This record gives sequence, structure tokens and C-alpha cells, in this order.
Amino acid sequence: MFTTKPLTADLWQDFETVMGPQGACYGCWCTYFRLAASQRKLLGNADKKAFIRTRVQTGPPPGLIGYRDGQPVGWVQVGPRSDVPNWNSSRTVSRPLDEADAVDPGVWAISCFFVVSAGRGTGLSHALLAAAVDFARQNGARRVEACPIDRAKQSKSVGLYVGPTRIFRVAGFEEVALRKAGRPLMQLSLL
Repeated sequence: MFTTKPLTADLWQDFETVMGPQGACYGCWCTYFRLAASQRKLLGNADKKAFIRTRVQTGPPPGLIGYRDGQPVGWVQVGPRSDVPNWNSSRTVSRPLDEADAVDPGVWAISCFFVVSAGRGTGLSHALLAAAVDFARQNGARRVEACPIDRAKQSKSVGLYVGPTRIFRVAGFEEVALRKAGRPLMQLSLL
């Protein structure tokens, strides 16, 4: 059975379990879209971990932990675009179509996924995406956006941290911009 819970301070240990000892994706600790590249490069893995832990403690939940049969197996970062400022940078393919969307509390981003290695390729990304859309809707989002990747070297590639395009298409997201081949900006209206 698959379930999700919003990441709150009391679930920090489950987040650590999913991220693993190195912090997933080369020690990112899901800070890539939260910090400017210049700032991120100055931080070591422990600093990034401390940054995201403080963010979790201050709330609101920055995403959802996925559980299979009660065990933490996945993560999806979901929240207002304003909560992931680097996702809005004018130099990124995920930048908003309208600059006002970057600060609009009703426009949310699904920006990162991470699934433990044993769970990759088993459909957990679909389940995490569905839960993220529901979470956004329940918390007042009018629209959810994503900037997934069309292909990775392998279906189990860590490079799929933004999610594969196909799962967003299946969930009803539509492409609204293509600023780089293979990285569409996609939207789903929740109204």
C-alpha cells in the first residue's frame, strides 16, 4: 500500500532515510531550486542538510514523503513557486511565463522527485505526482507547474530528479513552453 505525508519536523528521520547518507542527487538535500548556484557552491553536504532541515522546521511542509507498506521510499518537492526561488530564475528553463507567477501563492511548482534505488521503475513517481497535485489543490493552488525531462540515460537514472515528462502527460499536464529541447514547462489547472 502506498501513502504520503507532508514533510514536517517529526518526519525528518524518514526524509533522511529517503535521501540516504549522502543527501541524494550528489548531496543536494533538495536545495537545488531553493538556493542560487553561487550560494549552493559554497555549501558542503552538511550545510545543505542543515539548510533544508531548518526549512522543514519552520514550515510549511516543502513536500511529501512517500511510504510503501509503511516504509519511506520517495520524496516529491511541491509548494508555491515562491518557495523555490532558483526555479524562477530568468536563466532557467522552469522560469514562469508571467513574472507575477513567481510570487503568486496560487501558482505551485512540482520541482523535484527522489525515489530510493529499490523503488525506481516501479511506478512510485506516478503515485508521488498524484499525491503532490492533491496536496497543492488542498492547500489553495489554482495551477501546478513542472519542468520535467523527456529522457534520461536509464529509466532508473538519478537525473530524473525533475520527473519524467511522460508521468506529467498521463496526469493531464500540458506543455506551455519549450525553452530547451527535452525540458518542457508544463501546467495543470486545478480550477
